[in-house]
Parts: sequence; C-alpha cells; structure tokens
Amino acid sequence: MESGRKPYLIGIVGPCAAGKTTLTVNLNKYGLTARHIAQEHSYVADMWQRITNPDVLVFLDASYPVTMARRKLDWSIDDYNEQHFRLRHAKAHANLYIFTDNLTSDDVFKTVLNYLGINP
Repeated sequence: MESGRKPYLIGIVGPCAAGKTTLTVNLNKYGLTARHIAQEHSYVADMWQRITNPDVLVFLDASYPVTMARRKLDWSIDDYNEQHFRLRHAKAHANLYIFTDNLTSDDVFKTVLNYLGINP
C-alpha cells in the first residue's frame, strides 16, 4: 500500500461459502486491515457495527447451489435463507456488494482493491 493512503478497516460479511475467509486473507496479505464479521450467525441485526464498525463494508454473496458445491455444507435452503435474513441490515449498509458465483477469488480481491482506488 502506498504511503499516505488512508488505512481502511474493511469488514466482510455474507452467507457461508461466499468467499469471506479467502478475501480476508488476501486483503490482509496485501497489507490492508480486513475482518470477517460472522453476522450470518447473529440474531442481532447490527452486530457487524457493534463488533467491527468498519470504514468499508463488503457484502459477498453466492447462490445456494454454489455454496453447497464450494463447501459441501450440511444445510437446507431454509438455513441459507435464514442467513440472508440475518444479513439484511449489513446488506442494506454495505458499501460494496459482490455476487461471487462466477468470480475467482482473484476477481473478488481485485474488485475490492478497485473500489478502494488501489491499483494492484
């Protein structure tokens, strides 16, 4: 990261298997401060703000079939929909929404960097 650039605290939310952990690792390796916020597991709608209160909130999303293919999750469509319900507040306040079904982890990483005005 170039000197003089504002240090962002980046929060990352989304349903299971949307790519949150991979993006968090990639951003941290790049020298940015990113936190995976497990909002999808909380009944408190604004827990993402209470825990992290990020400068930039990134919402990663993926379809139910893709989440099943990525992680072989033991969950139903109802569980998936419940996670989206729990994420509704974060989604409404997200600075950046990325649907990851047809993207590589590198595509997602570059999309976030571009949003931040950082040329990789």
